[in-house]
Amino acid sequence: MNLAAATNENLANISNVLIYSAMAVYTLAFLAHITEWVFGSRSTVGRTAAAITAEAARSSSVTVTVKKAQGGGTAVLERPEVVTRAAPGSRDVPDGPGAAGGSEKGDLYGRIAVSLTVLAFALHAGGVLTRALSVQRAPWGNMYEFSTTFGMTAVAVYLGLLVAKKNVRWLGLPLTTSILLDLGLAVSVLYTDSDQLVPALHSYWLWIHVSCAIISGAALWVGATSSLFYLFRDSYEAKLAAGRDADGAWGNVLSRLPSAATLDKFAYRINATVFPLWTFTIIAGAIWAEAAWGRYWGWDPKEVWSFITWVAYACYLHARATAGWKGRKAAYLALLAFACYLFNYYGVNILLSGKHSYAGV
Repeated sequence: MNLAAATNENLANISNVLIYSAMAVYTLAFLAHITEWVFGSRSTVGRTAAAITAEAARSSSVTVTVKKAQGGGTAVLERPEVVTRAAPGSRDVPDGPGAAGGSEKGDLYGRIAVSLTVLAFALHAGGVLTRALSVQRAPWGNMYEFSTTFGMTAVAVYLGLLVAKKNVRWLGLPLTTSILLDLGLAVSVLYTDSDQLVPALHSYWLWIHVSCAIISGAALWVGATSSLFYLFRDSYEAKLAAGRDADGAWGNVLSRLPSAATLDKFAYRINATVFPLWTFTIIAGAIWAEAAWGRYWGWDPKEVWSFITWVAYACYLHARATAGWKGRKAAYLALLAFACYLFNYYGVNILLSGKHSYAGV
């Protein structure tokens, strides 16, 4: 078969146009999200500080000294001494009002941003679909196709959480930022012409193994972003609890995020939910490797770093479940695990060589 003739160049060009169009609309969504934060109410800082102060008062203990009167008289209670014992991660703080901050103008720009994200997602999905149709195969045969599909899936996870009425609109700005970086890198550095796959990739396991890797990565991105924002929000709450000034533009942004406890719990739930899928991804890859290369495991760099990523997330979940790790320690471990996932994709594919290296990038 003439492989060049098997590629529909017209559809491939349409795919490129759709990807560039999606990037343009994502840029508008990015600007709308920034405007949402700018026009959001700044009045929540005081309410959050008051909530932390009230919680500190509830968790305080009172030490009472009993002073015996001279000459055997009635005992006298001295003025109580209030001793605050604040354990890390024990603050009971309400969630912030979100990026719009409860203001009408902020909410308007927020709804515009979500609508633009939906439109960009439709264009993005169209670009991925036409790329697949141009060669009649799964649209993730190289790093360019994997990157565009990964970004589309991350947006789908975000929009799915919004449809499920989850409090995730605060993810809109980091999401559009990440997608623009992802697509910008894809079209400028990783771009590969639409073409057929090498023989080793002609397997139904391509649909199973790689799609699971993409879905896992998109969900893990949400968990990692939540862990990162948790670190900022936790520091913000600690400053307020200590009576230090946490106002200003950055304090205003942090005051509108969900509470540190909420972000910590959300990250854990996302990572715990997707971990079985990442486990299956590695198992599916081993089965495919046996069919393609005659062995289940060969310590190829991609296999090694997939396993390292699995171990990192397993340690995170084990620490949460058995050692009771919550808060900053868990967040650092979750971010380290996601860094392993990113290196497994970018670092291994670009810097290292192995059986998973097929078409350069």
